[in-house]
Amino acid sequence: MKLTISRIHILVLCLIFASSCKNSKEESMNIAPPVAPKHPTKLEKHGDVRIDDYYWMNNREDQQVLDYLNAENEYYQKMTAHTVPFQEELYKEMKRRIKEDDSSVPYKLDGYWYITRYEEGKEYPIHSRKKESLDAAEELMFDCNQMAEGHEFFNLRGISVTPDNTLAAFATDTISRRQYNIQIKNLKTGEIYPDIINNTTGSSVWASDGKTLFYTKKDPVTLRSDRIFKHVLGTPSEDDVLVFEELDDTYNTFVYKTKSRKYIVIGSGSTLTTEYRILNANDPNGEFKIFSPREKGVEYSISHYDGNFYVLTNKDGATNFKLMKTDEEHTASDHWKEFIPHREEVLLEDIEIFKDYYVLSERENGLNQMKISKWDGSDSYYLPFESETYVAGPSTNLDFDTKELRYYYNEMGAPYAMIDFNMETKAKTVLKEQEVLGGKFDKNNYKTERLWATARDGKKVPISLVYRKDTPLDGTSPLLQYGYGSYGATIDPYFSSVRLSLLDRGFVYAIAHIRGGEYLGRPWYEDGKLLTKKNTFTDFIDVSKFLIEKKYTSPEHLYAMGGSAGGLLMGAVINMAPELYHGVIAAVPFVDVVTTMLDDTIPLTTGEYDEWGNPNDKEYYDYIKTYSPYDNVEAKAYPNLYVSTGLHDSQVQYWEPAKWVAKLREYKTDNNQLFLDTNMDAGHGGASGRFEALKETAKEYAFILDLEGKAL
Repeated sequence: MKLTISRIHILVLCLIFASSCKNSKEESMNIAPPVAPKHPTKLEKHGDVRIDDYYWMNNREDQQVLDYLNAENEYYQKMTAHTVPFQEELYKEMKRRIKEDDSSVPYKLDGYWYITRYEEGKEYPIHSRKKESLDAAEELMFDCNQMAEGHEFFNLRGISVTPDNTLAAFATDTISRRQYNIQIKNLKTGEIYPDIINNTTGSSVWASDGKTLFYTKKDPVTLRSDRIFKHVLGTPSEDDVLVFEELDDTYNTFVYKTKSRKYIVIGSGSTLTTEYRILNANDPNGEFKIFSPREKGVEYSISHYDGNFYVLTNKDGATNFKLMKTDEEHTASDHWKEFIPHREEVLLEDIEIFKDYYVLSERENGLNQMKISKWDGSDSYYLPFESETYVAGPSTNLDFDTKELRYYYNEMGAPYAMIDFNMETKAKTVLKEQEVLGGKFDKNNYKTERLWATARDGKKVPISLVYRKDTPLDGTSPLLQYGYGSYGATIDPYFSSVRLSLLDRGFVYAIAHIRGGEYLGRPWYEDGKLLTKKNTFTDFIDVSKFLIEKKYTSPEHLYAMGGSAGGLLMGAVINMAPELYHGVIAAVPFVDVVTTMLDDTIPLTTGEYDEWGNPNDKEYYDYIKTYSPYDNVEAKAYPNLYVSTGLHDSQVQYWEPAKWVAKLREYKTDNNQLFLDTNMDAGHGGASGRFEALKETAKEYAFILDLEGKAL
């Protein structure tokens, strides 16, 4: 074939680029990794002594700590310099699929349509509204792009509008510590009032008078949300009145308003126990009344409608929850009457209340269900869903007096849709379908499956998979296995346009629905926490073995990924079965479990006792020590490993992954890659902009694609 001059130029440039990448990769092999100084610290508990050589890293103000983190960053950047052009290619590819000038489906509240939209090329959302009609003029509320100027990190949350639609409380975080400052804006004039309330969770709620604002403060050291205050518009925040303080340091507290708008509610909860207090929203100076006193191990949540409260609870052994009913004057649990009984095979997750209908969100055999019923009992039915790899649930439904249920639906291999469903006529209107731009996406090119692996104790562990139909399933294909498995959090089989960058390069993507999550109901969670926590790790390993056995992949091509508590999962499985994985991505990993859970000054520790156990109790100390990744690093070969963290992380402190990487460097016997990538400006959630976050994903994908030889 005859080549044009321009095509010859392109070919030559490609050859030069490939050669330079090869040279860069070869040069990186001669770079020595950082060696962290060892300053042994003796840690003793229950007569057991641990020597922590890297305990000194627990000080983000120490220059030696910053020097070490920067040295690790420099090492990572030099070692992966050959993938930087590929990272940029991945980033642009992911970005091209996103509709940049996108907007949310508007929802109506108190006569206004509220809209969140993005403009082309901009990182942050714009919040606006239109009065009565979508054809009305747009009223700009918050342009986060302007508000983020001059900040490396920016997040706005907790927009709360007064009942008369004139004022909005809002909260911002510019550090990424999840410590929000609340301010108040006049939506008519654009004026931002001088009221500033520091160190909050970001959420707030107005009383009916539109002048009294209830909000939640955090402990400045532990970051536990422990106090509810009342602020009166125009008064100094120093004069705000404390209305509730949660004295039990294993609990967090929060405040919200019922959908009926009648009650302000203070909630207080630990992992296993909840309690609520209520106050008529018309009486902001009144006293909150305990709804039903806390009982250890009893969880409940409340919804208000037509003079009654509906209580979702696990009381009296209702492991998968039941729905109770009680009137406004008699709210204690001994007055609750059964409305929806407990079912052994169905997890009752939530209730959405309307004037004529109520909608139950359920999960049976791992699958989302929505049951619609008329209050008068004349009609009851389930929305039909046919796939086994989908996500569905109610969306924004703020209006009582409507027959329209708004819900979302997507399959693992197809984009999400936002749908209005008329509960009376059963007519369905698709309001929006996610657009995947770039011109290459066709959902018919992908296949999804749900498989069941048998765990070592005989339990069946579900797996959701997606891959291109032309991907060979003969053991030669790379596979990325994702897992979390803690706090009862369920990782549903959602669609991701970003993930296409792996699928279109021949990857299989699998979500392991392991114990510790709630995919198969509450017992599935209970069997993966406290003294059964290791079921989470062995489930993940057994899923890996199953996928290898069924030739979806092989150990030479199997990769694992998890973040936060899922990072703990990664640390545990590579200690237990490192030979199964070619590479592992551990994002903001919780890996120093014993030391962290013994330090109640570290943010969130005390609230975690019901999840992991309190190691001040020897039984839990001994058990946690058997799986804590940092405490179980050994002299052996580990997979290639990419570890990320944020200097300002409020959930998992940066020193946990930093210490872990330092110890792995000391002990590991292999020559595999080991990288620590610290974002010096961000926290647990990573970068704040919608496109900046893609750059972090591009780093992760480039890491495993490079290991597969697909990064050129």
